[in-house]
Amino acid sequence: MISWLLVIVVAYFFFALSAFGDKVILAGPPNPKSYTFYVGLLGILAVLAIPFVGLAVPSSSLFFWIALDAIVFALGIYFGFSAVENFEVSKVAVTIGATQPIFIFFISWIFFGYQGLGFLSFLAFALLFLGSVIISFDKKIELDRRYFKFTLFASLLYSFDYVLSKLIYTDISFAHGFIWRCIFIFIAVLFMLLWKSNRKEIFKKQGSKASREKLKKIFLATQACGGAASILQSFAISLAPIAFLPIANSMRGLQYVFLFVITVFISYFFPRILKEKISGRIVLRKTFSMILILAGLALLVF
Repeated sequence: MISWLLVIVVAYFFFALSAFGDKVILAGPPNPKSYTFYVGLLGILAVLAIPFVGLAVPSSSLFFWIALDAIVFALGIYFGFSAVENFEVSKVAVTIGATQPIFIFFISWIFFGYQGLGFLSFLAFALLFLGSVIISFDKKIELDRRYFKFTLFASLLYSFDYVLSKLIYTDISFAHGFIWRCIFIFIAVLFMLLWKSNRKEIFKKQGSKASREKLKKIFLATQACGGAASILQSFAISLAPIAFLPIANSMRGLQYVFLFVITVFISYFFPRILKEKISGRIVLRKTFSMILILAGLALLVF
C-alpha cells in the first residue's frame, strides 16, 4: 500500500506545480477546445518510450476499452474547462472534488463489484474527503441548474476515466497501457479538426509575437509538470487496490495543500511573479484542512 501512496503524493505535487503555472499565465478563462486539443496532442510523446519498454498488442476487447477511455478523457477535459470558462474555478473545483470520489465508488462497484473497506480505511477516506472539500472551498456555491449540469457531467467523465484506467491496467502492463491510452487520446483530439469552427478556435493567434513566445515556453513547462503528474497518477491507479480508488482520488486535497504552500512562498519571496493577499481566516481554514488530510494519510500509512 505504501508504494501507491507515495506515488500519488508525488503526483499531486506535480499537479500543484502545473496548477500554479496556469495561475501565473492565465489572464482570462481558458479556451476549452484549444486546451483539450493541445493536451491530447502532447500525449503522443509517450511513444518515445516504446524503444525502451516495447509495446504489446492488446486484445480486441481491451482496444475497445482503451478507445472508450480516450474519448471519455478528452470529453472530460473539454467539459471541465468549459465549466471553468463559464463559472469561477474555485467553485468548480469544490463541486468536482466533492462528487468525484462518490462517482468513482459507484462506477468501480459496477465494473468490479463491491469492494469493502475496513473501518480505519473508511475513516481515512472520510477525513481526506472532508479536508479536500474544505481546503478547496473559497466562495459560496449558488444553486444553478446550468452550473451543476457542467460540473457534474465533467466530474462523471473524470470518474469514468479513473475507473476505465484501472480496468485497462488490470489486463495489460502499466507502461504499455499508458502508451496505448495516449495514442488513442491523440487520435480522439485529431477528430476535432474535422470541424472548421474548431480549427479556427484552436489555431487562432492571440497577443503579440513576443508574448506568444513567452506564453509558449511557460505553457510547455506547465504541461511538462502536468504530464509528469498524469503519468504518476496513472501509475498509482495501476498499483492501488480497487477498493482504494475513491481514497486515491480523495487525496486530491494534497494538491491544494502544495499549491497553497507554493503560492505563499512565491508571494512572500518573489512578489513580482505572483502576489496574493492571504487573510488570517484563509490560513486558519487551510491549516484545519491540512490537519484533516494529514490525519487521513496517517491512518492509511499506519
